[in-house]
Amino acid sequence: MLIAHDLGTTGNKASLHDNSGRLLAAATVGYPTRYAADTTSEQDPQDWWRAVVAATRELLAITGTSATRVDGICVSGQMMGLVLLDAAGVPTRPAMIWSDQRASVEAATLADSFGEAAAYRITGNRIAAPYTLPKLMWVRDNDPEAFARATVLCVAKDYVNFRLTGRLATDRSDASHTGAYDLATGAWSPELLAAAGVDAALWPEILDSTDILGTLTAAAADELGLPAGTRVVTGGGDGPMAAVAAGCVTVDSPGYVCLGTSAWYACATTTPVLDAEERSFNLCHVVPGLFTPTATTQTGAGSVQWAAEALAQAPDEIGTLISDASTALASDEGLYFLPYLIGERSPWWDPNASGTFVGLRMHHRRPNLTRAVLEGVGYSLALCMAPLRTTADAGIDVIGGGAASDTWLAILADIWGVPVRRRSVTNQANSLGAAVTGLVGLGEADFGIASTLSSVEAEFVPGPGSAGHARHLARFADAYRALSGWFAAGSTHS
Repeated sequence: MLIAHDLGTTGNKASLHDNSGRLLAAATVGYPTRYAADTTSEQDPQDWWRAVVAATRELLAITGTSATRVDGICVSGQMMGLVLLDAAGVPTRPAMIWSDQRASVEAATLADSFGEAAAYRITGNRIAAPYTLPKLMWVRDNDPEAFARATVLCVAKDYVNFRLTGRLATDRSDASHTGAYDLATGAWSPELLAAAGVDAALWPEILDSTDILGTLTAAAADELGLPAGTRVVTGGGDGPMAAVAAGCVTVDSPGYVCLGTSAWYACATTTPVLDAEERSFNLCHVVPGLFTPTATTQTGAGSVQWAAEALAQAPDEIGTLISDASTALASDEGLYFLPYLIGERSPWWDPNASGTFVGLRMHHRRPNLTRAVLEGVGYSLALCMAPLRTTADAGIDVIGGGAASDTWLAILADIWGVPVRRRSVTNQANSLGAAVTGLVGLGEADFGIASTLSSVEAEFVPGPGSAGHARHLARFADAYRALSGWFAAGSTHS
């Protein structure tokens, strides 16, 4: 058996799989995030470790599985963060996670000195505040004591892997989303690190996602309740792991959308896809030798969760809110929601962008507002798809927690104008990707098994009103353009 962990934004989703990849049990252990008005988004790396320990023990307990039957562990994790460790491997400060955009000034400074286009050619990514490299510059300039004590940096899954094995390394998928990785050479870019003024010695070694990182230390084994010597596969970032769960493991695989806290569209290619307008970005796949060009909207299902907390009158009312939204009107009445609650990545790359309702009228009520939120994420994803979808394919597969909603998928089919298919993995998509990657690393399987572990559960086709959404999409984009200067003028962190 193999245990997979997915270190998400709100918690660790862990799952137990047999050696064919079949899911046997799942457990989720949450942890908090500290948000602040200056776009701070921080977590305690120790909380990730505690969640991994608790979820591992829960999986063994609820299944009655003997610890000796667990052959390996593989971790998927949130990307673009920054964890700084001292010489003893202790974090020098809280982790800046993917949604933290305090490094906007540092990103702009680096873009001015190095050149945005030059960096995009090297990394396949823009220079932007969410990335690890500008975050490192921010810590250097704003928390010099923590920076001075740091001897190495990493991201979420790397920290957990370090706690598991005592070895600090990253993989190509996570490395390619730091803003410092050269896609052509497969190494850290000395030119970018020099331009940023940071020491190359801070950056960890880079492995393939399927490499065996090491084995459990005695201390880790004791905490987890597993045998010392249990193998740990390097693993990767949650985006490429989701691609595996969606069956997107060859260049012939269809593109997919993940409706997680953030939401994205991605596909698989043999070479990076460099967009002339730099709207999309490129990640190394966890499948060695492949890339997964991607475009992300910063708050996908996160926008819906925000709406539920802001609009619901009871914690369990989110289902009713969404059900009521199925017959309500939003864009058809000129009501739009820009889902930029923590700034935006694709296509605008604007940390100053804010969540906004546009077109409110006296008669609009909770169902209209909820409908606008559901549609707003759909419009944002439509803009994300533009640089990557070269043909009107037969449909789009959707995974992630948001894919559980029939109402939302029907709305998305109308907006995108193609059939939308829900696959059988929703909340456990990333941990399933980690399970498959782990089994490949252990020599138990190849990535082809991914297509056997999830299937299409339902399909939603565009309705008669779908044609009108092209006009609504243009209006949605116009709303951002009209407000972008206002967002910048009112920003407290630009």
